[in-house]
Amino acid sequence: MTIFIPAWNKGTLEPVEKLEVHKRGLKHKAISIFVFCGGKLLIQQRASNKYHSPELWANSCCSHPNWGESSEDCSSRRIFEELGLKNLELRFIDKIEYRANVGFELIEHEVVDCFSAFCETTPEVKMNPEEVKDFAWVDIEKLRENVKNSPAKYTQWFKIYLNEHFEKLFIFQ
Repeated sequence: MTIFIPAWNKGTLEPVEKLEVHKRGLKHKAISIFVFCGGKLLIQQRASNKYHSPELWANSCCSHPNWGESSEDCSSRRIFEELGLKNLELRFIDKIEYRANVGFELIEHEVVDCFSAFCETTPEVKMNPEEVKDFAWVDIEKLRENVKNSPAKYTQWFKIYLNEHFEKLFIFQ
């Protein structure tokens, strides 16, 4: 299935095929979600079949809105499709732009709407194996230490979030 996402091409926002966006390094829309519970962050290990950053650890969920889809709708849809989580109260945190080489001659140049969700009890996660290889609830300080000691295990965007936008994104309430 071909997925068209909103990308800026020659200054105009238009639908462009997702892989083509990453091959050309076009600036495009994206979403990122950070789910917190009991002072821990839900992170996911990307599935082995992903065309970039396979088996690397990332934030709870990250994706791209389809053409014509709002970031809010995309966030609710993708957190359910990837981790089986529904009825989360997703709150907009901030808009972040970054550019990163993600391997295989692909570039993420994203304008990301970031959302958080806070759970009082640990929700049941139902991984979609096409999207997610594993998940974990991690203490944020341990996570920062792990990323510092083993950066190759984490996606480029997750390292950018931790290193450059920590105070904005990692809010626990």
